[in-house]
Amino acid sequence: MKKVYLILQNGRIFEGRAFGADGQVCGELVFSTGVTGYLQSLTDPSYYGQILVQTFPLIGNYGLVPEEFESPDTHLAGYVVRECCDAPSNYRCKGRLDEWLKERGVVGICGVDTRALTAVIREYGSMKAIITDTPPAENSLPDELTVYSVRETSKNAVAAVSCKEPEVFAPANAKFKVALYDFGVKKSLILSLLENGCSVTLLPYNTPASEVLSGGYDGVVLSGGPGNPEDDPQVIIEIRKLISKLPILATGLGFQLLALSVGASTSKLKCGHRGSNQPVRDLSLDICCTTYQNHGYTVDAATLPPYARVSFVNVNDGSVEGIDYPAHRAISVQFDPEMDGPKNHRRLFDEFVAMMANTEKGE
Repeated sequence: MKKVYLILQNGRIFEGRAFGADGQVCGELVFSTGVTGYLQSLTDPSYYGQILVQTFPLIGNYGLVPEEFESPDTHLAGYVVRECCDAPSNYRCKGRLDEWLKERGVVGICGVDTRALTAVIREYGSMKAIITDTPPAENSLPDELTVYSVRETSKNAVAAVSCKEPEVFAPANAKFKVALYDFGVKKSLILSLLENGCSVTLLPYNTPASEVLSGGYDGVVLSGGPGNPEDDPQVIIEIRKLISKLPILATGLGFQLLALSVGASTSKLKCGHRGSNQPVRDLSLDICCTTYQNHGYTVDAATLPPYARVSFVNVNDGSVEGIDYPAHRAISVQFDPEMDGPKNHRRLFDEFVAMMANTEKGE
């Protein structure tokens, strides 16, 4: 393996070995602390344009298992690991991680002390970084790290990951017809809606509200996705047209977009919440839950309208993780309740189904 370098915007340099595709990439450097689930992280559209650091030291040990993918492809710019396993062992394994990254053009670096790297990100916040095989010049940063901002590395992120045409998923026992906006949807969200008796129509991110309102739908779901929610002003306008017209369930980026549509504001977190072990407090049950999250922005609680009710908060930093809008028949969470979470998270889908059922009855 040839020598490559991870150069951070604050001047720190980590030396490692190349794996995955050859080349040079620049993107926002973020980390995930999950012990398992690297396949889900690799195929989560919310990582679009980012360089992902896995803190768990061994990655690739069960190879590639397409059944575990959250989307058909990866949207990462780069991948950083401590050790990449060359001899995976799993009865469902369909190949090696290194080969798959090569096929998809994802540049990787291994042999890096990822926990020390994560400590840097925690201290200084998410920042731009570059993976390159060009030895860094002394006391000088590559142009890519000085010219462009982190925001520009994820420009047009939602448009890049959203479906281009509607797609219908219709189980035989469907009781409700749901419109699902694809801002970077994960397979598990679709499966959860199907399991809850919903026929799902996956819609491109820029679908006009008028098409949804005239489509005979019982409810609307706003999916998670990548990027800064303020980069999608037209989407916010269309969501505003849907409020109070149909029951709404929003997760991830959809949570932020829904809050923006009612006049709240968002801000960037220092280093984001990513991975499958993010603690949140359920305020209604007064319990702590472990959640899967992948976002770099938060809703500012002080800017919420009076009728909005905060339902979940982050245990680590106190940021808002859930908001209910009873007057608008809308519920929303910052985390992903469909990602094999505790049973109490499943009640969010129960609440959404109940809102649709009550609408049918005229309640």
